[in-house]
Amino acid sequence: MKSEKKIEQLKEGKNFTAVRIGKLDTLNEYKLTIAPGVEIPGKVFVGNDLRMTGAEVSLQQFEPGSGVSFLHTHKTHEELYIFTKGTGEFQVDGKVFAISEGDMIRVAPEGKRSVRNNGNEPLIMICIQYKAKSFDAQDVTDGEILNEPVTW
Repeated sequence: MKSEKKIEQLKEGKNFTAVRIGKLDTLNEYKLTIAPGVEIPGKVFVGNDLRMTGAEVSLQQFEPGSGVSFLHTHKTHEELYIFTKGTGEFQVDGKVFAISEGDMIRVAPEGKRSVRNNGNEPLIMICIQYKAKSFDAQDVTDGEILNEPVTW
């Protein structure tokens, strides 16, 4: 197993945090240890490094023939899966369907889910995890355009 790659902090200020994880095709250099002797290759969580307060984000690379070997659900969190490279299959509640670059899947907390790479190249995904039913119609208008010039 390759040594664990580290997230690089780029800049931080009162209202922001910027990090670099590296090129997406090098995600296989990360590994997530979830218990002694239990590691998930190619997976990295970035929420803590970004100081996120309303969601968690992970990125994962699945090599050909690999995938998540278990089904899982959440108690309160919905997940949004965004696939940025490769092909594979996704399973939710016993329904299995093909996935590829550009596909996005939202799964409710109770959805029994898993993913696998059945293609010939790495499958790369971004997963955003957030509390279900925490966003309403008024949130769409939350942004404000400021009357200030942009200076670079």
